[in-house]
Amino acid sequence: MDYNALAEEFVRNMRSAQTAMKHKPLPEDIRGESLILFCIANEGGRTVPGELSNMMCVSSARVATVLNSLEDKELITRRIDVSDRRKIIVEITPKGERHVNELQKKQIEMMKDILISLGEEDAEELVRIVGRLAEVLSKIESK
Repeated sequence: MDYNALAEEFVRNMRSAQTAMKHKPLPEDIRGESLILFCIANEGGRTVPGELSNMMCVSSARVATVLNSLEDKELITRRIDVSDRRKIIVEITPKGERHVNELQKKQIEMMKDILISLGEEDAEELVRIVGRLAEVLSKIESK
């Protein structure tokens, strides 16, 4: 098998999919700040700004700006860690949890529409392959 040609085709297909999505962007409420909320929720509802910066590969200044906005909206709280006063603990609020749950419902609905359009066989295969990809990527990351 020519893996180079296959990789090139994959990249072309992903670019085509990305171009098609430009005409139908994600709703504003599931971009930007919501990614940080998802990250906090995935960390058990509690983390530190540095971890968010690492997870998202963005600057600590960008994370601080987004956290300020989320705090103003009462979706998160920040407090000093009592065991290490140099650390700031970021926690999702009950309002933030409800927001994340609503966003997840929207994501699932959007994905369901895509899977329906693919048809049963291709939809099942896509889900299987993405699961397999997650396994492979986690093994590569741990090396």
